[in-house]
Amino acid sequence: MRAEQSEAAGPPRFGFTVTKAIGNAVTRNRVRRRLKAAVAAVAGDLARPGYDYVLIARAPAFDIPFDRLKKDLERAFHRVHHPSAAAKPRRGTS
Repeated sequence: MRAEQSEAAGPPRFGFTVTKAIGNAVTRNRVRRRLKAAVAAVAGDLARPGYDYVLIARAPAFDIPFDRLKKDLERAFHRVHHPSAAAKPRRGTS
């Protein structure tokens, strides 16, 4: 997910990109609908006014459980708005 603050501080805006590599039109539309539903469920608390967000779909968005999709989106919001916390190495990794 990418985020950029726009000039006017209005409500957050969302764009969705689902390429043909994901599948046929039916599959791409289903992925787009799932992403939109996840954003509607999560963004109220995490999206910031005045920001433009672009979600680039990946193939797993088609069939992963919806709760996991929402968790992934929550993590993405956190990484976008707290980049220093996301850059910290995890314990047990080198």
